[in-house]
Amino acid sequence: MANLPSLSLHHAGIWVTDFDMMVAFYRALFGFHVSDEGTYPDGGRVIFLTIDPASHHTFVIGEGRPEGAPSTINQLSFRTDGLAAVRSFWQVLEGEGAVARKYTRCHGNAWSVYFWDPEDNRIEIFADTPWHVNQPFGEPIDFTLDDAEIMRFTEELVKKDPSYRPFDDWRADTAAALRSR
Repeated sequence: MANLPSLSLHHAGIWVTDFDMMVAFYRALFGFHVSDEGTYPDGGRVIFLTIDPASHHTFVIGEGRPEGAPSTINQLSFRTDGLAAVRSFWQVLEGEGAVARKYTRCHGNAWSVYFWDPEDNRIEIFADTPWHVNQPFGEPIDFTLDDAEIMRFTEELVKKDPSYRPFDDWRADTAAALRSR
């Protein structure tokens, strides 16, 4: 594992019981900008927040913390520098059998591999795509495909969504919104 690509902690998410109170608290305290909001397949609400115009989200709040749950961690997310780096991590997770649970996702604005650590905390390793679509959004992605095939798959997927646009345009609009606070 010593030759893996570099990465950095990028964003975190928490599960909450009082969604509206927690969103208001974090927005008031840190001045988060709302990037997107929606619902999970189970109907629970989710909100994507940022304080960095280069990042779609730096904090996520999800409704649905189970009563008495000892942890509120939704996920710990690590950004890496591109599709090949995400694939490298996926190959390690596949090849070494290091984790029992994992899945892949093309979020339109990111390529991700998710897995659970030994104490059942969800981890994400991702890289940005050139495109933006409103979140939550996602389809499984096959990292056995080559880069050109994954790029084609992703572009075809995002262009079907009415919120599709270049990620750089989204970043510019978010930077302007953050400056006007």
